[in-house]
Formats: sequence, C-alpha cells, structure tokens
Amino acid sequence: MTRALRAALCSLVAIVSSFVWISRPHAQMPPGGAPPPRADPFPDGPPVWDYDRDGTYSCDEWKRYMDQLFRFADQNRDGVLSGSEFPAIRRVERMFAQAELGYFDDNRDGKVSRSEFVDKPSRFIGLYDKNADCKVTPAELKNSTSARPGGSPPGPSGPGGFGPKY
Repeated sequence: MTRALRAALCSLVAIVSSFVWISRPHAQMPPGGAPPPRADPFPDGPPVWDYDRDGTYSCDEWKRYMDQLFRFADQNRDGVLSGSEFPAIRRVERMFAQAELGYFDDNRDGKVSRSEFVDKPSRFIGLYDKNADCKVTPAELKNSTSARPGGSPPGPSGPGGFGPKY
C-alpha cells in the first residue's frame, strides 16, 4: 500500500469516526457541571420481569418471574426451597442478594413453599403503583422518581427481606 493511499485511508477512517461520535446522543450536563439526576428508579436497570415489554410491570408478571426463580432454585423438585437451595436465589437475582430464607418462610417451618415465595408482594409494585391497580406504568415511574433526589428508591427494609410486606 502506498504512503498516499494509507494517509487517505486513515483520513477517511478519522472522518467517519467523527461523524459516528457526533451523531451519538450525549448526556447534557446542567449548569455547574453536576451530572443530571437519574430518572431510573432502579439504577441497576429495569426489572427483567416485564414479559410483554410494554413498559408496564404487573403483579401477574411479578408472580410469573418469582415462579421461574423458584423452579430454578428448587433443585430436587420437591416443591420447597431448603436452606441449601435458597442461596441460588441470591446468586441469580441481584435484588435478593441480601434476602434471607426466613423473610419468605411465613409459617416458620424452615423451608419456603412455592406459594410463600411466589405470593410475596413485589416491593417495586408497592412503591410505585400509585392507583393500586397492581400495575406500575411508565407514567407512575416518571412521577415517582421526579420527587426523589437521584431518582432512586428507598433502600430495603425489614430484617432479611428485600422490602416491606404489602
């Protein structure tokens, strides 16, 4: 490759790269250089259980997700999560990283049944469902996060749980 062709090729790559970089959306910095407030109620990303991808999170979708987690963790397929099976929930789902078996064990028998796990209310829905229809819409998320500094929800509550019981 000749020196002139190499220089022309490098110039072309630089020009195309510049156009690509310019065309990408960039976050606008407010006056003072502070980063813009987060509008996302969950900074680690949206819940993965919006199965129909419509931006609305429902109690039915929550229960479906919890059922999938339960089936994943119930390694011996006996219909209950033992103390040795429960840590799989913590490893696979970040929101349960601090959860304890006792939070889900409503009858205190030392294991968690499918209904004890699947029927546990969603903290996310409890925080953001303002009209109590068991759905969190994009509008409810937007209205809820605009009132919170940083846009993040309050931290987990209750011993061993991932949020309050509703």
